[in-house]
Amino acid sequence: MPVLLTFTFTLFAFALLTSCGNDDYKLPPKTYYRYAEVDGRRIFYREAGDPSRPAIVLLHGYPASSHQYRELIPMLSAKYHVIAPDNLGSGYSDRPDPAEFDYTFDALADHAEGLLDVLGVGKFTLYMQDFGAPVGFRLMERNPDRVEAIIVQNGNAYDEGLTSVRKEFFRRAHEDKSPESVAILYERTGAPAIIDGQYLRDVPEGKRGIMSPDSWTHDLAFLRTEKDRMIQVGLYQDYQTNIDSYPRWQKLMRERQYPALIVWGKNDPAFIAPGAEAYLRDLPDAELHLLDAGHFALEEKPDEIARHILEFMENI
Repeated sequence: MPVLLTFTFTLFAFALLTSCGNDDYKLPPKTYYRYAEVDGRRIFYREAGDPSRPAIVLLHGYPASSHQYRELIPMLSAKYHVIAPDNLGSGYSDRPDPAEFDYTFDALADHAEGLLDVLGVGKFTLYMQDFGAPVGFRLMERNPDRVEAIIVQNGNAYDEGLTSVRKEFFRRAHEDKSPESVAILYERTGAPAIIDGQYLRDVPEGKRGIMSPDSWTHDLAFLRTEKDRMIQVGLYQDYQTNIDSYPRWQKLMRERQYPALIVWGKNDPAFIAPGAEAYLRDLPDAELHLLDAGHFALEEKPDEIARHILEFMENI
């Protein structure tokens, strides 16, 4: 069965490329699984495609890793150089002890930027989802000319994308470091919260067969210990810094007018659809698609998202 599934998926990626009007299509190249040293720490990344072609950098969300891009990478890599890193503290990347290292989104961006420097990647398109958005926007702020275009999938940069309950959650997480508050955040890093409260939350029960259990099994394998889970607690506590940065990120987009593709699971109750539409206020020429999917839209509709990306990249 695994061989059959792999063969079927490869044929699907082949058909996807041919249907996009690509005259020099070819089967997806092999994805490589590599490490690079950044500031004395090992950062894991997946890489596929010809390095001489335009680069697309895929930034993952919570509680995931670059594993969330396992289906998308072969759909893009025949035409593009695709790089998907694991954040410091996530997936296969090093995870310094949170008792000795402050896990902030600045720190994640430091290591993502360092990885791209080590790999010699100059300009690139950013794909940002969930936690990947604040990492990506920090990269944009630091070197605006390095980013050629942005692709946003349920990655928030606007107040409209957060309910009042969600805003209060992040504010409290940032301001209240009491044991009681930490315990609430810690509970959100456990199996029930991740399986039912993240991956399956937005998917009707009758459609859940489309959701691969590999996703949460992989995530939970990296959340086995208290130390692993406290890394994510630290990022929850830092998330308010992203909300505080929204005005700066919006100003940057208004000034730079990056080509932008927004593919957003409209059934997401965490980062709600008005947050997708708000991008058009600062990027009026952006391409917006509200998908019949949830927060992990890429788990539900990888083919549809890949098609939008390939057409978008051809147009720019």
